[in-house]
Amino acid sequence: MIIFFLSLMPIYYLFYFLLNKVLSSKLQPPLPPGPTPLPYIGSLISMLRNKPTFRWIHRMMDEMNTKILCIRIGNNHVIAVSDPKIALEFLKDDDGIFSSRPVSMSTCLTSAGYLGTVLTPMGDHWKKMRKIVSKEILSRARHEWLHKKRNEEDENILRYIYNLCKTDLGATRGLVNVRIIGQQYTNNMIRKLVFGNRYFGKGSEDGGPGEEEIEHADSLWTILVYLNAFCVTDYFPWLRWVTDFDGHEKKIRNAILMTRRYQDPLIDKRIQQWNDGVRTQQEDLLDIFINLGNPQLTIDEIKAQILDMNLAGFDNVFNNIEWVMAEMINQPRIFEKAVHELDLMVGKDRLVQESDLPSLNYIKSCVKEALRLHPVTPFNVPHLTTASSIVGGYFIPKGSHVIVSRLGLGRNPEAWDDPLTFNPDRHMNGNKYVVLTDHNLHTFSFSTGRRGCPGVLMGSTMTIMLLARLVQGFTWELPPNELYVDLKENLNDLTMAKPLLAVAKPRLPHYMYPTC
Repeated sequence: MIIFFLSLMPIYYLFYFLLNKVLSSKLQPPLPPGPTPLPYIGSLISMLRNKPTFRWIHRMMDEMNTKILCIRIGNNHVIAVSDPKIALEFLKDDDGIFSSRPVSMSTCLTSAGYLGTVLTPMGDHWKKMRKIVSKEILSRARHEWLHKKRNEEDENILRYIYNLCKTDLGATRGLVNVRIIGQQYTNNMIRKLVFGNRYFGKGSEDGGPGEEEIEHADSLWTILVYLNAFCVTDYFPWLRWVTDFDGHEKKIRNAILMTRRYQDPLIDKRIQQWNDGVRTQQEDLLDIFINLGNPQLTIDEIKAQILDMNLAGFDNVFNNIEWVMAEMINQPRIFEKAVHELDLMVGKDRLVQESDLPSLNYIKSCVKEALRLHPVTPFNVPHLTTASSIVGGYFIPKGSHVIVSRLGLGRNPEAWDDPLTFNPDRHMNGNKYVVLTDHNLHTFSFSTGRRGCPGVLMGSTMTIMLLARLVQGFTWELPPNELYVDLKENLNDLTMAKPLLAVAKPRLPHYMYPTC
């Protein structure tokens, strides 16, 4: 009898297991729709055959007529979302279980082993760094403390463009590469706020970047290109021991090495100055990081956080400014309206200042419209699901990577009339005070929830101020023989396919332009 019962036990457990699986499959909601995965590798082959991956994902969402898509790659479920209501469930309503970050090759290398804030998974270290950044670095009080330094960079970019207006570039005087202007302004600003200096080297006499600054900017852009770039070895980590399958690792390592070659020696030197008593007063953000008392940061944490800040601030401003200027040049009515607002609220006898920004609703609407229609990246930084959940009526397994489509939210026909048309007036209706944030996620500007960007004030101020100075200080025309700006997107990212070139001409009295 004992032998008989023992022989029945495996059959009983097998039957119990299969019954539970059948019952749970009936009770459990389905996964979001998506391509049928192959055993073990999932949709890897389709992903590799359809580069760039973000366009393949959006194409599948359109073909399957769904606002939430599930793609399995290896053992990972990638959940893509383009609906504001569903996105709010992930990023705000239930963000307690959706606020962590996936571990990947690119994020680990970039954050020096997750020592920064943006890319770091949830935990005590993230809480410590987030608190420091929010209260000590990006607070309103610190923003006011840094006002003079920001003003110096606002004036320098004006000086640089004014100098270009006096210079013949090829056959055209005043020909300006707007993308370079945006990159230079952002990089100079971050360097001034963090290190107290505009340049790593000597820069150029006309106020433009030098070789060091150009190389540093190129390295930052390379890091951003390969950060969270659907790398095969992120889904099959064992491949890293065999080969750099996509070639991503070598490129991002070299870019990080180049970027930190410029930044880290300045940090080491400053720490030594404080240790030797040579420096005694706090003058910039690096001084603040070094002198934090409780908790005190290690040298490696300071270096990782400063790279974090450079990456977070680099691409948003230049991408937004290039697109908004291109759209405004193509639609002179919009440009004239922005000029009129500046002339009315500020005048032509003084330069626009940060104190004027609250009253410049149309300028802010132009910036917000570019954020909506032309986001800097197709998706947000991925979120990691720390527990299985049900969102939008679908089952979301623990360990899923959740990516919210900035394109899908901003170009959603259910949220926006005529969504593919650049129309700043849509943000003016009934709004006495236009802001760039959108906690309803109809526009993905600074996100929301626990992982919402703490740099809203800094990022908004820099972007709005740069556009206001460009519009107030100059008229902008297309180069000779060009009738309109080609608004085509780059295939592999969301920048303009061709950098915006425009001819700038001063529109204010010459004495108002900074000369040094």
